[in-house]
Amino acid sequence: MPLTLRPGRPEDATLCGTICYEAFKTIAEQHNFPSSYASPEVAIERMVARLTHPGVYAVVAELDGRVVGSNFLDERSAIAGLGPMRSPRAAPRWSSTRAISVAMPP
Repeated sequence: MPLTLRPGRPEDATLCGTICYEAFKTIAEQHNFPSSYASPEVAIERMVARLTHPGVYAVVAELDGRVVGSNFLDERSAIAGLGPMRSPRAAPRWSSTRAISVAMPP
């Protein structure tokens, strides 16, 4: 089944938060610095905030029917923030570059 991208929904928060936590934890461990999220619950709370805020555009990636990543475009100010996250298990079929290109149409 191909990779599909769709708008993020509040019910995606648990899966997206868990992926976010694992991604940041993995990077932090590889570079020997503290993770941005103390626990999966903290990352899940952050995902709830992003997925429910009208000023944040959310995209969720599904592979074989499973959520494998997300991307958020924060449109609340003149300077937008953009940040994809993906599950290491989704590589190489999912790239952060593809998620960014969807969040930033031409």
